[in-house]
Amino acid sequence: MLKALTLALFAASPLCATTQDDVLSAEILPGWQMQNGHHMAGLSLRLAPDWKTYWRSPGEAGIPPLFDWSGSQNVRSVQVHWPSPVVFHTNGMQTIGYHEGVVLPLEVVPIDPGQPIVLAVQVDLGVCNKICMPAAVVMRAELAAPGQPDAAIRAALKSVPKTAGEAGLRTISCVVEPIADGLRLTATLDLPQKGGAETVVFETADHSVWVAEAQTRRDGGRLVAQTDLVASSGAPFALDRSGVTVTVLAEGRATEIDGCPAP
Repeated sequence: MLKALTLALFAASPLCATTQDDVLSAEILPGWQMQNGHHMAGLSLRLAPDWKTYWRSPGEAGIPPLFDWSGSQNVRSVQVHWPSPVVFHTNGMQTIGYHEGVVLPLEVVPIDPGQPIVLAVQVDLGVCNKICMPAAVVMRAELAAPGQPDAAIRAALKSVPKTAGEAGLRTISCVVEPIADGLRLTATLDLPQKGGAETVVFETADHSVWVAEAQTRRDGGRLVAQTDLVASSGAPFALDRSGVTVTVLAEGRATEIDGCPAP
């Protein structure tokens, strides 16, 4: 990933006049207080025409966004609800993300629901067009209760991937085999086809594990996807099957499956 980014930045040197402010703007949407005492806010990222940014699992050549909430006040945790991304193919490489911007719903869990919430965040991310550049935005906003509904946040929540049950998944089974430098994971999903090309993305609970781009096919009505997993240390490791997330992307629709059980 770093090699691909370095090459992209080196190739972009004649266009060094392009700055972050030329292509990216961001703001926190304050949103509303939920019935459970949490607060639903949003992070709006707006990009210049033809620019893109990346999903939480961006592909081998992408740059995953990183969030630092440590400057917040009265915040126990923040959960990002990721809208369904799209798949890009550029120069033979597959990346996954959002075209010309995205609203990321943020479910903020306060320490004390009765007290004011100040949400502060630094986001480090990558943005790309014909060139790629690292970007960083720093924002701060007070989330007042009760707040009010926000159409952009609600639309983004509707785009969040369907669960296995909602998508009609009947079964999933995963075979794990050792390879020279790690593990090979093959998942077979009895999942109705939604139309169009399907891309399967694997994620593990251990983010230090490198996950290869999956090879995906339909076999007798079942979806079969295979990937290789390699630990950053290069040493053998045990796979936590319950911590594997399998996401199926198909023409703007997505299904997210938690866990990868043995046959």
